[in-house]
Amino acid sequence: MHFITNRTVQKHGSNFSFDETSNELSNSIRYCKLTSAKIFTEILSGPMMQALKENSTYKEILFYIHGFNNQPSTDIFPNARILQEEFDSADLGTLVVPIIWPCDNDLGVVKDYWDDQKAAKTSGEILSRTLSKLLQWQQENAKNPCLKRMHILAHSMGNRVLMHCMDEWRHTSGNGEMPYLFNNIFMMAADVPNEVLERDQIGQAITMAARRVLCYYANDDLAMTASKVSNVKNGVFSRRLGHTGPESMAKVPDHVYALNCDRFNNNYDSKGHSYFLRDNQGHLSPALLHMMEMIQRRTLALEKRNYTL
Repeated sequence: MHFITNRTVQKHGSNFSFDETSNELSNSIRYCKLTSAKIFTEILSGPMMQALKENSTYKEILFYIHGFNNQPSTDIFPNARILQEEFDSADLGTLVVPIIWPCDNDLGVVKDYWDDQKAAKTSGEILSRTLSKLLQWQQENAKNPCLKRMHILAHSMGNRVLMHCMDEWRHTSGNGEMPYLFNNIFMMAADVPNEVLERDQIGQAITMAARRVLCYYANDDLAMTASKVSNVKNGVFSRRLGHTGPESMAKVPDHVYALNCDRFNNNYDSKGHSYFLRDNQGHLSPALLHMMEMIQRRTLALEKRNYTL
């Protein structure tokens, strides 16, 4: 499994591992390949992109940005493997590439939340360089470019990483513009304000970078409720995108869609928050099935903009 990270690492000869008791940020971005459960090697961005391009098994790439308080060995890699298993089983030709940013691992959940929110913002700004690397590599290979379709799945606070990554690149490298890089951006239980995708808001760059932006939300997602309370206590007054969907569909672009997951989100964990995988009986989440359908779909516009899954 290939992955990208700005988390600090421990060196073991020519190999590396994560210290999962540390959430220290690194200003370096590492392009890596997992060789065992916890050990990985580092490769440069160019060789990694070339390897993804030359992998003839997969025609699509899904970058997976994990959420709050997730650790590589216990959460991120297992979830990525589940996604990969299901995509392979459905013969989607989609390769999952995790993007790992540093989360806290303290016992205090509220403290973790604020530590992770700060780390998510800084990580997004650092990881914006990955977009520059991708575009530079495509330009260098203009006569033989990578034609694979790319998608992003951001879960929970991973959407904050995504938001700051896109906004940072747009204003530092794109002169206010964003290239169409992704077919689908899946914003799953997004822990960001519900107006961020509107024009002149910080998340506008997300809508500029994708042909479809799909917002999955659930009104009874307890993690979203806790997030709203935590933000209000710290002077931030906004409902969350993962709780309500976009605040006003009239104010977001026509290629932004809202998917109500109230019917099933509590079947997947005690908070009704991680509803994009499968339950204990192996039943696939309707949200995951919908993502699969969108990856396969070649027509861009959907029949309507609000759905109940």
